[in-house]
Amino acid sequence: MSQRPRRARRVQLSVPGSSEKMLAKAAASRADHVFCDLEDAVAPSAKVEARNKIAFALNNLDWGKKTRCVRINDVSTEWCHGDIIELVEKAGANIDTIMLTKPYTPADVLFLDRMLNQLEKKLKLDRRIGIEVLIEEVQALQNVDAIASSTDRLECLIFGMGDYSGSHGIDTAEIGATGSYPGDVFHYARFRIVMAARANGIDPVDGPFGSFKDEAAYKDEAIRARTLGMVGKWAIHPAQIDWALDVFSPSAEDVANARRLAAAYEAAEAQGLGAAQVDGVMIDVAVMRLVRNTLEKAELAGM
Repeated sequence: MSQRPRRARRVQLSVPGSSEKMLAKAAASRADHVFCDLEDAVAPSAKVEARNKIAFALNNLDWGKKTRCVRINDVSTEWCHGDIIELVEKAGANIDTIMLTKPYTPADVLFLDRMLNQLEKKLKLDRRIGIEVLIEEVQALQNVDAIASSTDRLECLIFGMGDYSGSHGIDTAEIGATGSYPGDVFHYARFRIVMAARANGIDPVDGPFGSFKDEAAYKDEAIRARTLGMVGKWAIHPAQIDWALDVFSPSAEDVANARRLAAAYEAAEAQGLGAAQVDGVMIDVAVMRLVRNTLEKAELAGM
């Protein structure tokens, strides 16, 4: 199995592939990850031309250290095949990942994987293009373990709760909102996606929140996702970027404390001890797993 790249995904910004202006703004934004959209944000009549606009943006704009992703149309559509071929042929050297929409089974993911294998060989690309997958149908959630282990090209599972709500028949007034349900209506789906992702060494990410002016509600949903082990959340509007970065970045205080605990444990280990005490707290191997999680987040965030 090949080594998967480690990428920051605290926030994944959605940008319509049909808008040169928005693509330029996305490239200049503070988002860790930008996905140039060919699916829901682009009208059917504009999808083919949007491929050229995305390719130009990927090849000519300064994206900094961002993960550059393209969200393609699903395998049941007339556009999927062309999305993959045209984007990889025109901008494959500048695509980090491709996001697959609405898979139902591992076969849908393997369709993309095999096309990428062929194109990378044909074009002699010097690095692999990763795959990100949206879990947004009830069938996909039922098959999430098999999907998560389908290919070592897969880097990320994303909970697409908008389409999932429609697929499941969930009664919600807006995308990503819990509504009147007495708890988190998305808890089970999030939990299953995180388990499948973590078991296969890939990133779990939370999807969109429709009310882009409601900071408090967005952060509530982001905190639920983070608590369950997700590494980031979508931003469907630039206003949501900083909210996601705030929730999914460890605080400077947490990072300093984690480094202090790690140093104490390493000092104890050098003395042949299995644990250390810091401010009355026992630091052992189990605690160090939590500490290292914080340190890894800090490293990805450049802290």
